[in-house]
Amino acid sequence: MQPIVTGLVAIMICAGGAAATAASFSVTPRNPAHVRLIAYGDQRFTDVAERDASRPFARQALVHGIAETGADAVLMTGDVPWHGGTVNDYAVYAQETAIWRERQMEIFPALGNHEFAGCTEAECLAHWWSANPRLNGLRWYSVDIGAGIRAIALDSARPLGFGSEQRRWLENELDTLPASARFVILFLHHPPVAAREFDPLRHNVRPNEVVLADYLGERAKTLSARLVVVAGHIHNYEHRELNGVTYLVSGGGGAKPYPVSREGDLFHTVGEPNFHFLTLDVEGERMHVDMHRLEDADSTHPQTFAVRDSFDVIAQSSR
Repeated sequence: MQPIVTGLVAIMICAGGAAATAASFSVTPRNPAHVRLIAYGDQRFTDVAERDASRPFARQALVHGIAETGADAVLMTGDVPWHGGTVNDYAVYAQETAIWRERQMEIFPALGNHEFAGCTEAECLAHWWSANPRLNGLRWYSVDIGAGIRAIALDSARPLGFGSEQRRWLENELDTLPASARFVILFLHHPPVAAREFDPLRHNVRPNEVVLADYLGERAKTLSARLVVVAGHIHNYEHRELNGVTYLVSGGGGAKPYPVSREGDLFHTVGEPNFHFLTLDVEGERMHVDMHRLEDADSTHPQTFAVRDSFDVIAQSSR
């Protein structure tokens, strides 16, 4: 069955009488008992002649590897184009990912910093919404995927601290979740929790996302659903647990790779680079996560994937 996406405006009533805010969009999975999602970021779609800032062969191999998974939806953590001011970058994005739409996979991106490269903010947003017309006017939004999963796209170019417009919206999303929600997947570009990089001037964790992690750690103590956060920006993979929240960095979508420190990381590297995507398979109270690493990334025709990290996230109600 084809996944069905609709916009939602209604307010639902949870058990106990609490008002539940409906998601911005809704996806009906092919098999509601087994939902498969993809998460990954930092693709930097651009002209294939660019071989440094973005690695086109790896980028395209990942797109085709994702197409073979039969996933219901793809969650993208930002830096979809190399330059948001270059309209052709979005044309390459549409062309290279056409196979996803052919296979009826829904696509939900978050804004990254490269979406704002080479243009004014207004121009960049116009290009973004032209490439993603159903998101028109939205910089952050939520998606209900089946009955038990809510995915929340955040915009880390805007404030996430207490009292900000986006934070108030997020607090309302979590405070008014439907009673059926078992997992909440937050996806955004800049990571709230990550390693200190070997290049600390470029991609350190920022205060804007640190305060988000502080909030999520406190909110996780009483939230009925389990929180999983997937970010990008760092062109590598990381897996960390903090205050009951699972934090993943998935920035190996095709951009020039960066090495990272593995201190405190639950992922034990098998080498570099880590071009990859994640599958998130939800069955009942269990989410199984696999990191699919592109093993022959230096080839002109890469096609070999191996699962290099694999773990389960268990819903709060089963813990």
